[in-house]
Amino acid sequence: MIRSVPLVFLFRFPIYIICIAGSLLFSPTTSSAQGDLLISPLRIVFEGAKKSQEINLANVGKDTATYAISVVDYRMKADGSFEQITEPDSGQYFAGPYIRFFPRKVTLAPNEAQVVKLQVIKTAQMADGEYRSHLYFRAVPDEKPLGEQAKKDTGGISISLKPIFGITTPVILRVGENDANVILSDLDFTIPNDTPRLSLSFNRTGKMSVYGDIKVDHVSPSGKSTQVKIVKGVGVYTPIPARRFAMELDRDKKVDYHKGKLHITYTLQTSDKSEKKAEADVELK
Repeated sequence: MIRSVPLVFLFRFPIYIICIAGSLLFSPTTSSAQGDLLISPLRIVFEGAKKSQEINLANVGKDTATYAISVVDYRMKADGSFEQITEPDSGQYFAGPYIRFFPRKVTLAPNEAQVVKLQVIKTAQMADGEYRSHLYFRAVPDEKPLGEQAKKDTGGISISLKPIFGITTPVILRVGENDANVILSDLDFTIPNDTPRLSLSFNRTGKMSVYGDIKVDHVSPSGKSTQVKIVKGVGVYTPIPARRFAMELDRDKKVDYHKGKLHITYTLQTSDKSEKKAEADVELK
């Protein structure tokens, strides 16, 4: 006679789900919320005589939250995605060794705000070029001591799933003249499944990255211009020379995508001005 023996497992530790949102490129706005954390600005650039800046954090949730702050480094790939690295690629420089920030951990009550201060250090050791690292704001889970956990005999597996939210924001140090330039190429317009789609390549030159907004206008044969797309915060980071980008265009503007042309402009975002950096046209047929 074979007896059936139930298998009972009780896990008394949480399993965490890591949810990370990038910046970079990561966001088209000057501030962003991930989880219950609001960060502004989402991009810090040191250039010229500027040696210190601040990042504003705010807890927009209903519970007190703690966030640990650290430095991480990424490479941008040709498709615009990012992957974390520990050693820089050829022509890439990390900003981490040249910045300090405080505090390194913050606890925010609901609707409470906190300033994180950043300062550039060791500037005499920096050669001309662009240095980039990312500040990573990671939510610290609120763990209760085991003795405070409710004792339950579930007769099965007990798993606690807690999301750990994180968000990164790039910190960029620029030394020397900003010689960055960009050209748009390899433009390809298609209408798969009645959805107008435009893809193109950004070709970057110089020692610095570029970061800006791309706008697409449809120009009819009579010369009428209608904006059919705008994407904010599109970057090409050092050291990659090119990035491929694709976007769907507006189908509700009542334009004929078989006639006229598409006019594409790429405008750089800076702290005090905007600069049109590249233009290109696609003839429609």
